[in-house]
Amino acid sequence: MSLYSIGEVARICGINPVTLRAWQRRYGLLKPQRTEGGHRLFNDDDLDTIRTILGWINRGIPVGQVKSLLEGKVDALPGGWSQSEHRLLTALQEGRSNKVRQLIMELGREYPAVSFVNNVLRPLRSRLSAGDPRLLMLRSQLDGLIIEHAVMCMGAARKRPGNPATLVGWGHLDSTELWLEAIVRCEEGMQVEIMPVPLDDPHLENLSGSQILLWAEGKLTQIQRQRLLNWVEQGLSILLLGSAALLLGSQESENENDNVEKLHGAGAPPVLQIVPVRNERKK
Repeated sequence: MSLYSIGEVARICGINPVTLRAWQRRYGLLKPQRTEGGHRLFNDDDLDTIRTILGWINRGIPVGQVKSLLEGKVDALPGGWSQSEHRLLTALQEGRSNKVRQLIMELGREYPAVSFVNNVLRPLRSRLSAGDPRLLMLRSQLDGLIIEHAVMCMGAARKRPGNPATLVGWGHLDSTELWLEAIVRCEEGMQVEIMPVPLDDPHLENLSGSQILLWAEGKLTQIQRQRLLNWVEQGLSILLLGSAALLLGSQESENENDNVEKLHGAGAPPVLQIVPVRNERKK
């Protein structure tokens, strides 16, 4: 049976090593072997267990309940994600910023970033966007703590090997989405830089050495589509995010010759990857 280091498991399963350690130490979900030097080693059965845990979590089961589920002691209770959301909301309403900060840290360790962002933080922000000034005030407070957490994640990612990426907002959009996306991309192994202010007229040519994560909302105009094509023809590596990706993908899906690859994740924002054209030298 093959053995894997914690870094290899993190890459295979798409999980932050910090989360794996939390699952082992705090919840006893994993029992890896140890080398003589004390390093964790996981086998194929451990990988199957991790995938099972992820399946429960993606169904909204609190991580604290997963051990009993794995052992077959209890049935799954619904609403796990809403419980986490409620805990954050309660702390916000009570004006306990440090408690909110602590909960974000804990949930960020215990769950994969994409699950935490898509199933807790984004729904909570949507819940606080109803137009009531008091709710908008709470959302603003939450956004500040999200940005703080994203900066921490970005700093930690720079200490690990990873590919450089730059997050850019194009046009009118909710700028906090950039910070939420940074949290997810850092766990995926990217070293993320953010341009925090969305730009109406971005000049991406200076970012040629980086993976460009371009977030845009709504249907791209003909001028924007042409600019996107120009950037791709210049060899820029662009990952288009936001609702613009979904709309552009649906428009281009009938044309098999376009250099477009759609990437969709359950519950995640629409994503469209623009693959640069490779000009082959004629023989």
